Amino acid sequence: MVDERLAGSFRSIGEDYDRYRPGFPIAAADEIVASPVPTILDLGAGTGKFTALLAPRAAHVVAVEPSEAMLDVLRRRLPDVDALDGSAERIPVANGSVDVVTVAQAFHWFDRDAACAEIHRVLVPEGVLGLVWNHSDPACAWDLACTRVAHPALVNGLSGDDATRESLPGFSSPRFIQVPWSERISRKAYVARWLTVSSFLAATDDEQARMVSAIERILDQDPQTAGRDEFELPQVTDVYVYQAI
Repeated sequence: MVDERLAGSFRSIGEDYDRYRPGFPIAAADEIVASPVPTILDLGAGTGKFTALLAPRAAHVVAVEPSEAMLDVLRRRLPDVDALDGSAERIPVANGSVDVVTVAQAFHWFDRDAACAEIHRVLVPEGVLGLVWNHSDPACAWDLACTRVAHPALVNGLSGDDATRESLPGFSSPRFIQVPWSERISRKAYVARWLTVSSFLAATDDEQARMVSAIERILDQDPQTAGRDEFELPQVTDVYVYQAI
């Protein structure tokens, strides 16, 4: 079941989310949209981090997002994208009008069955659904340790939704791809990134301060980050590609 308190924590942020959250590797978009199509819909588009990779892949790109703060950023960044207020359970486009639907870092916030029904409704017959998640590289001990501060219940500190490994209602079993990549990031930006994560946004001031201190302590103690103002952050992007049936 979706935690509405955590899901709603993103409504008030836009600029910081866009500034500090990671983007996505081009290879992830390549796996979902191998050749140009008439229309792509990016659902739960946020500030357009994945949407930007879709713009060259379709004649018409639609972004649907419930947060006005994030939509404001997306509209400034990507003025040619048709940016709409809506949700996965209420997609404001016509039946059978979309060739590909993408969801980057957001599917776990959806009401799964209602969202699948809506996605299926807007897709053309045999249309494609691509789900994307960034998560920690299992080989990066310090980032995994920081991830567990924010998400103590996650096994191995990895994100995503295990349920998507199975067939979703109305869709084929997925093709699964992992894309390893890395980014150069400053310590300041890395800590600020955590302040855009749901568990930090929904925390009290005292809880947030405790989590920030725990992350700072990890960075101070790990030999790969201790004393450094900037470091290489390895990541993995999981891609699940479905077809409507």
